[in-house]
Formats: sequence, C-alpha cells, structure tokens
Amino acid sequence: MKAYWTGVFGQVAAIAKRVMRDKMALFFTFLFPLIFLLVFGTIFNNQSASLKVAIINHSDSQFAKKFVDNAKKDDASALKVQDVSSMDEAKEKMKRSQLDGIIELPADFGKPGADHRPSGTINVLYAKGSDQAGSVLSGVMTQIVDGINKGMGQPEAPLKVASQAVGDKALKTFDYTFTGLLAFSLMSMGIFGLANQMPTEKQKGAYRRLRAAPFTSGQLILATMIVYTMISLLSAASMLLVGHLMFHFQMRGDWLTFSLFLMLAAAMMVSLGLLIGSWAKNENQSSPLTNLVSFPMMFLSGAFFPSYLFPEWLQGITKFIPMTPVVDGFRLIMTENASLFAVSGQVLAVFGVTIVVYFISTRVFRWE
Repeated sequence: MKAYWTGVFGQVAAIAKRVMRDKMALFFTFLFPLIFLLVFGTIFNNQSASLKVAIINHSDSQFAKKFVDNAKKDDASALKVQDVSSMDEAKEKMKRSQLDGIIELPADFGKPGADHRPSGTINVLYAKGSDQAGSVLSGVMTQIVDGINKGMGQPEAPLKVASQAVGDKALKTFDYTFTGLLAFSLMSMGIFGLANQMPTEKQKGAYRRLRAAPFTSGQLILATMIVYTMISLLSAASMLLVGHLMFHFQMRGDWLTFSLFLMLAAAMMVSLGLLIGSWAKNENQSSPLTNLVSFPMMFLSGAFFPSYLFPEWLQGITKFIPMTPVVDGFRLIMTENASLFAVSGQVLAVFGVTIVVYFISTRVFRWE
C-alpha cells in the first residue's frame, strides 16, 4: 500500500511540473477563464436607464385593462413592461434582477367609486435591499397617476400609489450569472484540458515509459485527477477574487459548504475529461468526444440560460446532464445560502457521477 501511494504522489509531482512548464495550458487554466469573466461581467454589470417591470392585473375592469395596454404600448416611457404568467414568476425574475419591480393592480382597481369614476390603489412591489429602485419606480408611477387624476378633473385624487418591499433581497444580474461562469470554468479545465492533454502524452510516449515500470493505470489516473482538481480549484479561487474585487460579488452562503461542494464539482469535471483522455489515442479521437460531452452541458445545464425557459420535454433531459447539479448546487449555496443538507441531492448526484466515471476510466484506459 505504501508503494502504491508513493507511486501516486511521485506522479502527482511529475504531472504538476509538466503542466507548469506548458504555457498554453497555463493560459487556458488561469487567463482564459478570467477573460471570459471580464467580458461577461462587463456585459451583465451594466445597468439600463429604463426600469424593467411586470404588471400583474387582478382587476377585470375596462379601465385596468386599458391601463395595462397603454403601459405596454408606450415605447417612450421609462417603464419597459415584460410579460409574465404569474406573480410567482414575476417575483422570481425580480429576485434575479431581471425585473426592477412589479406593478400590481388589485381586484377593485379601476372600478367606479362614490362619484362613479375609476378609483383604486396601485401597489408598487420591489425587492428588499433595492430601496433606490423602489423609490424611483414609485416616483414614476406617482407622476403617471397624478396625470390621470388631473385628466379626470377630480378635486380629490381617486387613484393612489403604495409601495412595498417583498421577498428576498434581489441578486445582481452578475451574481446570478457568476455561478454559471464558475461551473463553465471547471468544465473547461476538466474536460478541454485533460481530453486533449492525455492523448498528446500518449503520442509522445510518456505513458508507454511508465508502463515499463511497476505502475498501474489506476495510479496514473488517480495522480492526474489530483493534479487537475487542485489546478481547477486554484483557477476557481482566482475567479472568485476577481469577481469580488471588480464586480462586487457577494457570497450569501457558507464558505465551508461552498468549498466542499467546489472540490467535489472540480473532481467530477476532471473525471469526465479523464474518461475521454483515457480512451482516446490521439486528438482526432478526443476532439469530437469533447464537443459531444461539453456542448450539451454548456447550453442545457442552466449555466447561461435558465432551464425554466426550455420546453417541458427538454427540461426533463437537463436533469440528466452532469453539469446541471453543479450549476444548481452553486446557485443554491452562493445565492440562496443553502445548507449542505439542502443540496444533498446535488452532492449525491455529483459524487455518484465522479465515482462511476473514475472507475470506467480505469477500465478503458489505453497506454498508447
């Protein structure tokens, strides 16, 4: 047993030295994810001058319906109305900063009052912690309502505006996107890095020389997994540092819970790269497999596109994408302060994939 682990850690040192001497590998390990982060961070950190709102109309009055229609048609307004199917969807979008607020029209809004003219109160809802956005939105709605009241010539204002903070504190758009970028960086390092590196080493004859020594494929795969998991963690740490310093990313969850899940997620991504690299003899074999594995994970895991936007049949498929529990786990921990128990389903899924793929890799490994 001692000889086994001595061989593993000896190979860990050798692989680490090779990686550190490879300038291209260092670029794609550390600089490429940061460039990706800077581009996406700049895009999603920009704030629009207009206010993105959803209108939830509980009233069946003609006045309320006309109010909603005019708000949607007014392109010159500071309000940009987005369609939602329910209050729950609107609150979820507001939490993710896809909406600045919600305009709620109660059931009695627009119905005739004592003087037989439309009356009622418009409720302006905004996320907790977004007082500035709530104040601006309330001010805009007050101006609109004042104009309507003057147009009706009322001595007393029949239409009023009330504002209220609801739900959880809103996430910045970048905070939500950053979790997907983090998962993507782990995938890039684990799959793109290893799936191309291992066939290259085979062609150089590096593994063939190891085979002549008392060294097993299991030891080589384990050593490779340790090195690339550690490198993935260093890359993730650099992304977290830049995300915090440049884009003010705020971790809402527990750092220990996040760190444990991050290590497990990095190991799973590395295991997928190991599977491709272990089987492929050269880059002509590894490249198509890499694309076949990585592209569905990029676009169907929810890293960049929320899965609720997909058709129902496609949402069912996303549950079987290996990166889906990684993205879900990151978002639950980093943005919703979920405990390790709360993400136990994601933990078990990631751990299961890691173990299964690792053992398959030892069986399909080719020395050359």
